[in-house]
Amino acid sequence: MNILFIEDDPMNRRVVKDMLDVAGATMAEASIAEEGLARIEYERFDVVLMDLRMPGMDGIEAIRRIRARDDEKGQLPVIVVTADTGADLRERCLSAGADDVLFKPVAMDALFDSIGRVLAAKGGGLIV
Repeated sequence: MNILFIEDDPMNRRVVKDMLDVAGATMAEASIAEEGLARIEYERFDVVLMDLRMPGMDGIEAIRRIRARDDEKGQLPVIVVTADTGADLRERCLSAGADDVLFKPVAMDALFDSIGRVLAAKGGGLIV
């Protein structure tokens, strides 16, 4: 499984990478949304993990741009991973097209459960 984590904090990326390594998943990284969107354009990922607050474009806008694609990559599963806790945050993320929302600090079992749920909901197949 190939996962892209779009997150500006290198420590957060390292923690999630260590979790995914346990499951044998490969994790690519992008420190800003624009870089992540460029990687999606030219690489194949099964799931995107998306932070919300980053320099430049925020995660909500990045999700909207993924969903605006008219190819298979427009259906790429996106899981928000955020420290934000606003009352309507979950609804805003889901309205933008996120498949799930996890709150930091993320527990390994919650991360794996979310990935499993969104892949099952998308038909369990790999996105190319």
